Amino acid sequence: MSAAQRAEHDEATYDVIVIGGGGAGLRAAIEATAQGAKTAIVCKSLFGKAHTVMAEGGMAAALRNVWPEDGWDVHFRDTMRGGKLLNNWRMAQIHAQESPDRVLELEEWGAMFDRTPEGLILQRDFGGHRYARLAHVGDRTGLELIRTLQYRAVELGIDVLMECNVQRLLLDDGHVAGAFGYWRQTGRFILLRAKAIVLATGGAGRSWRVTTNSWESTGDGLRLALEAGADLMDMEFVQFHPTGMVWPLSVRGLLVTEGVRGDGGTLKNKNGERFMFNYIPEFFKAETADSEAEADRWYQDKKNNRRTPDLLPRDEVARAINSEVKAGRGTPHGGVWLDIASRRSADYIKRRLPSMYVQFKELADVDITKEAFEIGPTCHYFMGGIRVEADSAATTVRGLFAAGECAAGLHGANRLGGNSLSDLVVFGRRAGLHAAQFAAAQRAPGAVDPSDLDAAAARMLAPLERQDGEDPYAIQSDLQDTMQDLVGLIRTQSELDEALVRVRSYRDRLSRVSARGDAKYNPAWNLSLDLDSMLTVSEVCTRAASMRTESRGGHTRDDFPTADPEWAKVNVVVRRKDGELSLQTEPLPQMPADLKEIATGEGKATAAAAPQTT
Repeated sequence: MSAAQRAEHDEATYDVIVIGGGGAGLRAAIEATAQGAKTAIVCKSLFGKAHTVMAEGGMAAALRNVWPEDGWDVHFRDTMRGGKLLNNWRMAQIHAQESPDRVLELEEWGAMFDRTPEGLILQRDFGGHRYARLAHVGDRTGLELIRTLQYRAVELGIDVLMECNVQRLLLDDGHVAGAFGYWRQTGRFILLRAKAIVLATGGAGRSWRVTTNSWESTGDGLRLALEAGADLMDMEFVQFHPTGMVWPLSVRGLLVTEGVRGDGGTLKNKNGERFMFNYIPEFFKAETADSEAEADRWYQDKKNNRRTPDLLPRDEVARAINSEVKAGRGTPHGGVWLDIASRRSADYIKRRLPSMYVQFKELADVDITKEAFEIGPTCHYFMGGIRVEADSAATTVRGLFAAGECAAGLHGANRLGGNSLSDLVVFGRRAGLHAAQFAAAQRAPGAVDPSDLDAAAARMLAPLERQDGEDPYAIQSDLQDTMQDLVGLIRTQSELDEALVRVRSYRDRLSRVSARGDAKYNPAWNLSLDLDSMLTVSEVCTRAASMRTESRGGHTRDDFPTADPEWAKVNVVVRRKDGELSLQTEPLPQMPADLKEIATGEGKATAAAAPQTT
């Protein structure tokens, strides 16, 4: 891009820019604005078009409205155990302690939660949670969270830049100075100067063929952070939600909320057997109970939906479904049955699960109030992401913060259902708060080097300047097949090696990609740029999965089927050095003795009141 072309691009200056318009981005922008920072939200798609809406079942918080025995320490214990103790303990503590306040805050801002007969916020059961603690709005909780935060952001007058795709973070002597991207509708470049930046860009599920993620989830924030010098962590841990739609193929992978099982749905194989009773790990039979009698409920409670093995953590359920299908006990289309019709009335299902009822009726011609339906695992969530400091959500790059799915640490090796929505608002708030404080300490945004703009623009324009070359849609399709087949739910070294060879060949093909036409709303060009992020994340995930020679949480190795105690002590950290990826292990932060007692079961969680945190 020449100096003359640079003069034509759009430009704006803010104290804080938040890249990502989902729950974490909205909450970060709201908090930064409340702190007095001039703030903008940058959305890759339309305002409110975020993967947050796929978190349907509820948000986890120890409100004690249904079970007075619940408390932040019980929630902390469940989160740590669900994450196989690979979590950042401080993030898990903050999350458990602050989630109730964030739920009540949403209620104050207008969120319409379902209610108990006494008028309190109702809470439902979810996998891996000892008590019913998910505050919910039917099966549309994520949508209600987005609606509530959107209205709040509009009320505060926060600038929203829609269909604006950020392609590079700009640095000044190691500090963030801004971001450079383009408007999707026109292709015109835009330079955003800022004192601080919050990344809230979500995950990268579109690199897999069968996924709940929409087209926006290409891992942009992970690539941006890595190129800017930030660390990634735990990238081998990808959650395959156990219940995605299996049929028809046009909607294969579409999420079926865990709320179906939380409200009484059960999993059955083709023989009608509730197979999950055969897959209860000894850890959960022994460690989730305070007495032998309570442990026995895993086996005995076949009528009451509470604490049945159908609500084990997602990694356990997904592997069990995979085993049933491989053993020949799957449904006609390669899944298992999910049945709620035999346990709940039609009125109950339509009231508690209205979206699921309509989804199956309209897309699969299945009436879930009358019959079971076919489900199977689908790529859903990244536990790994950008490494952040627990209290401030700061990355290793000065002035750069991250929150939500693109940030690592809270969920460890496996995320419990319902923890994602409370994660968004807890750490979205903290990221916005600390970004605003960082910005307030800066006199002005850093300087932008014109050569950085030239390099970014040249890279972005390259596909448009080739008349003939590789088809970006063909590269995307090949990548999705590779990640689905070789870096999916079950992994082996030989398949990971093959995946890495393929991904690197796709990178070579991307260097020759062609997007015919001009820059005005050109989907092929947009995909060409997204592929850079998708290939980066795919390579990092594959290499991290190859490095971790054990099975733990969302990472299952068929050639290393058990958990290795030595691997429980370390995270896999990824950096870019001299243009090359570098992976190494680093020890987990040491957990205080009192929290370790709670997390490991050596001490009993007491449902103590949460101390004040800042």
